[in-house]
Order: sequence, then structure tokens, then C-alpha cells
Amino acid sequence: MLARPGAVEADPPDSGVASHYGDPFVEQRRLEAGEGLVDLSHRPVVRVAGPDRLTWLHSLTTQHLERLAPGEGTTALVLSPHGHVEHHLALVDDGEAVWAHLEPGTAEGLVRFLTTMRFWSQVEVEDVTDRFAVVWEPVAEPRPPHTTRVEPPSRDGSPFGRDVLVPRDELPAYAEGRPLAGTWALEALRIAAARPRLGLETDHRTIPHELDWLREAVHLDKGCYRGQETVARVHNLGRPPRRLVLLHLDGSVEHLPATGDDVVLDGRAVGRVTSAARHHELGPVALAVVKRNVPVDAPLLAGGVSAAQEVVVPA
Repeated sequence: MLARPGAVEADPPDSGVASHYGDPFVEQRRLEAGEGLVDLSHRPVVRVAGPDRLTWLHSLTTQHLERLAPGEGTTALVLSPHGHVEHHLALVDDGEAVWAHLEPGTAEGLVRFLTTMRFWSQVEVEDVTDRFAVVWEPVAEPRPPHTTRVEPPSRDGSPFGRDVLVPRDELPAYAEGRPLAGTWALEALRIAAARPRLGLETDHRTIPHELDWLREAVHLDKGCYRGQETVARVHNLGRPPRRLVLLHLDGSVEHLPATGDDVVLDGRAVGRVTSAARHHELGPVALAVVKRNVPVDAPLLAGGVSAAQEVVVPA
């Protein structure tokens, strides 16, 4: 899609696809109106086949997958033994295999981990990124998904959108005649919906509770999996050390805070900015991870920009 007129390539971690095609705000409005398509073909796709695939993945991830129905999309995490987030998967089963897509640069590590955990399970793990691409489209888009889809919900319970897996050689035909939007527009909608991304909102210490992933990616009533002790302990105590927050930024400032900029309260750093964008209605917004004990009504500085909090994860 980078060959399309007006396409401007995105910066990492979204290199390889378009940031926008000339007007990010128009592209945002189209997506919210239920029109268009976003090229996410830089995201890796992993396929897990075999009769044991669902029970096997159920035992390795945070999600309840044993009875996942064909065509029903969900999300799951792979945790470290200490409960820190290592992988975030958007996945769906088509009746023969589980298809998962994940953040750029993480497929090799996931495939390596899954392969070492096969033991006697009848499963086959394969990176199929060279054959399949991911696109995002609004749920309101009337065209049915080409193969399978994932519909992760927003905080209010409404579908955020759907991720469609398309054979790469059929991608131009699938996008034919549809307005294109870039990752700039999609990121603005994602940030406004307070949806975290692995590698942006996460670091080596992140646990699921801090980012509101208990709501959609963690099942609290299932068998053992790696990192479960941390999930159960923090859930029962109710005290994750940090929390995700949506920041509404001062619109009179020309620049946006950068990923990694300090979030400051009364002259001391209490967190970091993880993502920032300009939303066509809300204005400049950002996601940040701050210390749990930061008062929810405290005015903050995010990369030097005045910011008001909107609670995502309760203190």
C-alpha cells in the first residue's frame, strides 16, 4: 500500500506501512464513520495447527481457549514466570488452526517459545507472515471479512474494530475501491479508546493489571499457566504498582510529548508517556503509565505539556 498516491511511511514500530495518505484527520473521520481500511501488513502472523492446539494454548496463555468457537476472536497474553507480559496475541480459530497476529519484531521469540513447549502435544507452529497480511477495518464496514476476524471491545463494550487476515497476493483486490487510512489515524483512535500496545505501553516490568488487560486478555477462572501466581496475587490484593491513564493534553502547545517522556507531578517524575496523537475531536491525547498512588484528579505535566487525567485503571 506504500505505492498508493500520497502514502507516507510510518515510523517504528510501524515501519513498512503507511502513516497516512495525505490527511490523517479525514482518515480518522472515515474510520469512525465505518468506512475504509488500514494496512497492517507489517504485523507478523503465526499459525498453530493440530488437534491439541486449543487445550495446548489454553495451558500456555492467560486466556480460556479450550472451548473457543470457530470464528470467535479473542486476545491472550504470554507471561514470564514472574507474571510480566512477554507477548500479546490477537487470535482466532477457524476450526482447523489458530491464527494469531502480534506486534512487529516479536514473532521469532513467540515461535521459539511455543516450539520449546510442544513436548508430546499434537501441534504445529508456523510463522506464515510471508503468506498472510493483516488489515484493520471498522466493524460498521458492510463487507464481510475475507477469512477470519478479531473484534476486541472498547472500554464501553462496543467493538473497536476488526482485524482481517488476507492472503498477501489477494490484498490489493481486497482493498480495491475502498478509502485507505494510515496508522496515524488508527493510533489516534486506539489512544482515545485507551487500548494498550505491547512495546509502547509495556516494559520489562509490566503486569496485565496495570494496563486494563484483565478485562479482555486474562481469564481469572482457568487452570494453571506460566505467571498465574502473580496474576492471582495482585488481583486478590488489588494493588498493581502502576496504572494506565488517558491524558488530555493542552491543545495550545504545538508539540506532542514523545514516547518515554516523563510524567511529572509537583516537580518529580511519577510515570512515563507511552503514546501520543492528535484526535480529530478530542484534540491532543496521550497514554501514560503512572504510579498507582498518583491522585486521579492531580494535574500533570507530560513531556512538559499540561495534562488532565482520565482514569483507565482505577487507583
